Amino acid sequence: MRRARWAYGPFWLTYLFLYTPIVVLVAMSFNAADTPYSWGGFSTSWYGELSGDEAIREGLVNTLVVAAGSTALATVLGTLLAVGLARYPRLRVLAVLATLPAILPDLILAIGLLAFYSAVRATLGLHSVLLAHTVFGMAFVATVVRTRLSHSDTSLEEASRDLGAGPVTTFVRITLPTLAPGIVAGALLAFTLSIDEFVIAFFTAGPKDPTLPIVIYSMVRFGVTPEINALATVLLAVSFTVVILAQRLTRLTDSLR
Repeated sequence: MRRARWAYGPFWLTYLFLYTPIVVLVAMSFNAADTPYSWGGFSTSWYGELSGDEAIREGLVNTLVVAAGSTALATVLGTLLAVGLARYPRLRVLAVLATLPAILPDLILAIGLLAFYSAVRATLGLHSVLLAHTVFGMAFVATVVRTRLSHSDTSLEEASRDLGAGPVTTFVRITLPTLAPGIVAGALLAFTLSIDEFVIAFFTAGPKDPTLPIVIYSMVRFGVTPEINALATVLLAVSFTVVILAQRLTRLTDSLR
């Protein structure tokens, strides 16, 4: 038993290394002092400062618009792509190309997208960021949905067609409900990745439409303040809430099936 307890040492040290900075960040967001390096008492004033910061509000609105739009497009296109790749397994080259945006480094993908926009003489703005986020979000959605599809029972679709249902009816009433947990998981993954993404947004955004990560970067260049810690805490709380809701929704969907 003692040896077994010692075996958990590296495990807990790893978690301590990962989550200690997050705990410190959350604690310092309630710091009353102007500097994040010394404790000046408990205060929630920095959360009030967030609501009054016009740059943060604008960046948050832009981020939510891009995340919602790219998630919707990536979910639809990624789901259709996953179904197509599963129905035609011989197209291995297309399967590799479909997952390539998720494997490529963000810097390479950002430079490639910027070069493409320059080649077609497209203007940069929220629309360019939205399309760029759709590209790599679609790859993640397709991967998750394809994994879900590989564990589904294809005999249900065959039975539906044998009973006279057409391809569209079978897809809507059989395939989509079966893939619902994977679609939800892929959509939430694409949404969270779009909110946190910085490199691609930095290369493809216009000067007048900064997203929230770009705004945070411009603020961090002059030093970390408790206001930034408060903003990071809010984003952390939103991320935890989305993950919990996704788990609840996935379990509910599985139970209804």
